Amino acid sequence: MILVFRFRMSHRDSFRRISTTWFRRISIGWFSVAHRFLCCCATASQRDSVKGMNTEAATPDARYPIGKFERPPYLSAEQRCAATQSIAELPKRLRHAVDGLYEWQLDTPYRDGGWTLRQTIHHVADSHMQAVGRIRLALTEDWPNIIPYQEKLWAELPDVITEPIEPSLQLLEGLHRRWAGLLRSLPQPAWIERGYIHPELGKQTLEQVAALYAWHGRHHTAHINTLCERMGW
Repeated sequence: MILVFRFRMSHRDSFRRISTTWFRRISIGWFSVAHRFLCCCATASQRDSVKGMNTEAATPDARYPIGKFERPPYLSAEQRCAATQSIAELPKRLRHAVDGLYEWQLDTPYRDGGWTLRQTIHHVADSHMQAVGRIRLALTEDWPNIIPYQEKLWAELPDVITEPIEPSLQLLEGLHRRWAGLLRSLPQPAWIERGYIHPELGKQTLEQVAALYAWHGRHHTAHINTLCERMGW
């Protein structure tokens, strides 16, 4: 009888331990599911709040937060240095502008009807790769005729819409380091004696091109910063 009693008690204790363990596991599992569900709801709520808000800037034309580019007839030595420095610093400024943003924030247009921040980053990488190629042509050929690309259509390609921005940020870091190094190595006559012919804009000297892309980088960085400031990100 004592052996039977001890067996029943041991069996009962084992059953209690097993039941308690499974109960804890089930409780933890349900807590984890509930936590994830609440987090997803919060993120969805944030996304919906962005969709419901007017992201249009208060300025008359949100496309040009720093103003339109005005091509100078020539640049002074100080202005060339400033343009080169702006080109050198762009990758750091772009990375700082998007630092800490979530994926849904990167998929937010900088203005109503405009590109998303993701498209903007990829566009800058695509555009500046083209720019460096044109400069190298200008330095090795006699006023070559360049072929423009359809930037609006490029911005709608699947990789521009969906791919992570990190590869483009890394690409810009290497590209701009070489670009700035090339500009700093140019002899003074090359800035005005070398250039290319754009089918719509005509002749563009290397110093005018440097001024254009220094502006272009600040222009798109301002798109990102202006949206973040407006949305409180």
